[in-house]
Amino acid sequence: MNDPVNRTMLLVDIEKFSDRDDVEQAFLRRMLYDVVDRTMERAGIDETLRLRADQGDSVMEFIDPNVPVPQVLRSVITELPAQLKAVNRMASSAAQMRLRTVVASGFIALDERGIWVGSDLNHACRLLDADLLRAALRERPGDVALCVSQSVHAGIVRHGHLGIPAEEFHEVTLASKNGPLPAWLLGPVPASGQAAAAPGTAAGPTPTPVPDASGARPGPAGGTEAGPSGGGPASNSAPAPAPTPSTQPPAGIHFTGGAPAFGGSLVMGNQHGVSGGRVDGDVVMGSVGGPPRPGRTPDQDAPDTTTPSPDDRHTPGTGEAGPR
Repeated sequence: MNDPVNRTMLLVDIEKFSDRDDVEQAFLRRMLYDVVDRTMERAGIDETLRLRADQGDSVMEFIDPNVPVPQVLRSVITELPAQLKAVNRMASSAAQMRLRTVVASGFIALDERGIWVGSDLNHACRLLDADLLRAALRERPGDVALCVSQSVHAGIVRHGHLGIPAEEFHEVTLASKNGPLPAWLLGPVPASGQAAAAPGTAAGPTPTPVPDASGARPGPAGGTEAGPSGGGPASNSAPAPAPTPSTQPPAGIHFTGGAPAFGGSLVMGNQHGVSGGRVDGDVVMGSVGGPPRPGRTPDQDAPDTTTPSPDDRHTPGTGEAGPR
């Protein structure tokens, strides 16, 4: 294998080439060669300054490093679409051609069989074959989709050279069999590639478990953990549901579970205590000595609490007790 040399790489691929028959494919290959040659000539890049590798439905141009990379980029951005449009105008609908293009840079070498090899070339080929670049061409009205490598963007595009619209390039991450590849796409990112174009998308925060009535939080495996007081170990059993009455209770106020609280008094007819017992009549709870109820006097509301003193007591069946 020869020593690697540094080259600017231009890769151009025909969309849906395999969907055409043999006659159409042969015609499209001639058109592709013609469009690329005219583009390089208009850019002032002589044929002696570039090497070509034919890939059937695509062509790879390895351009001498003495040719400025901005010169190559400007020709691909402006001249290539113009030359393609001119050729498509004269072709039938079956011979129309749309192109995916990649501009990259790196080291390549010729092996013993005359094949260009190198990891930088492999990287460029992965960009050309990426689904996101295919989707970009499919979803836009133009006939050319361009993607540049990370190194070309960092060294050339982002500096805003004349004729290179840096603001129209968008950072994307392309999926490949070798893992995600960073790149920059000219023009809008396709809708099908929005998720991939926004790395680091994370799911929402995990909701905090809400304690139940017993103060226990749901455990990680669907059980429960100890409540806020920390008493008792975690339990995997679900809390028992509240009992359901088997029959419909009579009319009134009913409490099932929990403890009702009243800020004042509750007065009704017959009162039944929760822990047992029965009280008939009115029940008054609260402070004593409040305003009398309508229709009653204070003497009627207050029970007779007078207790006879020992001297006033009588012995049954006798008169007053005298001195003995």
